[in-house]
Amino acid sequence: MVKLNKIYTRTGDDGTTGLVDGSRVAKASLRIEAIGKVDEANSAIGLAAAALDDGEHAQNLLRVQNDLFDLGADIATPAEDGDFAPGEMVLRVVQPQVDWLENAIDAANEALEPLSSFVLPGGSEAAALTHVARASARAAERAMTALAAAEPTNPAALAYINRLSDYLFVLARVFNDNGAADVKWVPGANR
Repeated sequence: MVKLNKIYTRTGDDGTTGLVDGSRVAKASLRIEAIGKVDEANSAIGLAAAALDDGEHAQNLLRVQNDLFDLGADIATPAEDGDFAPGEMVLRVVQPQVDWLENAIDAANEALEPLSSFVLPGGSEAAALTHVARASARAAERAMTALAAAEPTNPAALAYINRLSDYLFVLARVFNDNGAADVKWVPGANR
């Protein structure tokens, strides 16, 4: 269990921050950029969840937020040898978390009207906020793939962040009356 007695430590005043393994890296590193983008996505999901009644979708978003803390811990724990197995002191995103997202996508998608056009990120307040969260998740994915190009990164973590934006897209459509109230893109409409 995490216990925080003091919020500031002054150890980051030199532009570095600590990782789970005790090493220190620059706050501008690819690893910290990825952690920060995951945190931004998590905050955007919290905002989207705040627009919902406390129902199944709000509970699912809370579950995702918890998974994103797992993801942040995963990214903050380097694996020089590429070993991404979870351990007693090592928290990793695992395939069942990815599977849960895939199942949630499939379940939500069953009730949706088929897409006939790209949709604009809007509609209801809940849908618009979920689209913001989706865009934040895509930014986190870009940061994580940049990290993966430079350093070993957990494949399950990469799969999770990729599925997350898909889940948020489908969920935004659910919040737009199961797609009936989606705002459709009309190519060249304003020429």
